[in-house]
Amino acid sequence: MAEALVSFLVEQLGSIFLQQVEQNVRLVVNVKKEVLDLTVNLETIQAVLADAERRQVKEANVRRWLNNLKEVSFEINDVVDEWSTEILKQQIEKQGENAVVPKKKVCFSIPFHCFCNGQVHQIIFRRDIAVSIKELNEKLALIHEQRKFYKFHHNETEIEQPARLKSFSIVDKSGTFGRDYEMKNLVSQLASENSEGRKKPLVISIVGLGGIGKTTLAQLAYNDDEVKGCFQTRIWVCVSEPLVQIAVAKAILEGLNASVPNSNELESYVQRISNSIKDKKFLLVLDDVWDSDHRKWEPFLTTLQCGAIGSRILLTTRIAQVASAIGTTSDHTIKLEELSEETCRSLFYHIAFFDGARKESEKFEGIGNKIVKRCKGLPLAAKTLGSLMRYKNTIEQWEDVLNSKIWELQEFEQQVFQPLLLSYYDLEPLSKRCLLYCATFPKNYEIYKDELIESWMSQDYLEVKEETKNKK
Repeated sequence: MAEALVSFLVEQLGSIFLQQVEQNVRLVVNVKKEVLDLTVNLETIQAVLADAERRQVKEANVRRWLNNLKEVSFEINDVVDEWSTEILKQQIEKQGENAVVPKKKVCFSIPFHCFCNGQVHQIIFRRDIAVSIKELNEKLALIHEQRKFYKFHHNETEIEQPARLKSFSIVDKSGTFGRDYEMKNLVSQLASENSEGRKKPLVISIVGLGGIGKTTLAQLAYNDDEVKGCFQTRIWVCVSEPLVQIAVAKAILEGLNASVPNSNELESYVQRISNSIKDKKFLLVLDDVWDSDHRKWEPFLTTLQCGAIGSRILLTTRIAQVASAIGTTSDHTIKLEELSEETCRSLFYHIAFFDGARKESEKFEGIGNKIVKRCKGLPLAAKTLGSLMRYKNTIEQWEDVLNSKIWELQEFEQQVFQPLLLSYYDLEPLSKRCLLYCATFPKNYEIYKDELIESWMSQDYLEVKEETKNKK
């Protein structure tokens, strides 16, 4: 959140200076240096916020530092709002003074001090703004100095990503629940003889939130007997992030049981892949793909055309644009939604009681069902909570979990929230800002799209073009 907020403040401070230059509005005097110092400190802090946001998950000191930064940032935002409002008022007053009004000689008596009220207000306001900015600059300078103690990495340097577990093709079918319709649809597309009249392999994508079950569905299809009988060779590659082309090429060759060239040139790898799959009907699974740059995938897509007609590429990703970039059409995109509460309950109890203690589970059923509701249909949440409850043998222990703030449970945080944070970290600051605004709504509140967009606009979260503004 701090990264999005600081980014916004840097933009706003720059915008205020621009307004004063363009409109020739002289609002606050003798604080130019203070504002410049404020901007420089914000920009310096901004350069390390990506690392700080990641580290706060595990480091309490970093979390406190970020909270202090957010508090000061909110105060700066309030002052910037007041400043912007006063600039707008002066612009309106200036336009009113320049309007053509018929001159009339009117005599009336008004005390002299009334003529000075406007000027007095401006002087007082300028002083208040100057004092506020000076005080905030002192607070921010302290936070700016404290950042050195944490030895943050700058954004342009390589930052350690949250742990990403590598997937594999083997799956325990007895531990999977639901997805019957999606499974039938996927197997049908993989096993179909229809190649739509083209030489290149058909790309099928499974798209959905982190923890929704994309990899599990791909594993089930990969190991399905009908699917296995359709292909001469099958390859499973966990791509993850960042995309390293040679690493992906090496994994494909290893899956083909082909020799891996001792080279740093991608050309050597794609040539070896081409020779290894020539005229073979293959199934290639690319699991957990994040990179939507078509240019990086082009060498693979071109090389894989050497396979036999009917070959397939199965992709799992959280991002719809990735599926499109690699060549998936809407007809061949399977979008996973949340599990039903009944299915989620079955998964939870299967793990919590090793699927063999039905009588024992009955005494926990009332509390367990309430815990399952918190999973909101997310399979990963049901699995994580099921694993957590395995070693809690009393009603009191189960009630403690039910009544606690679920996000404070360390096991739950590490296994569920960290994978979801990967999606958050992948967003641009502008998108993070819009997403975090949704936290202002109450839990289970029904948000209307148009109202939300207007709220974002009112907060200056969206970059609205001048042409659009004029049309409204």
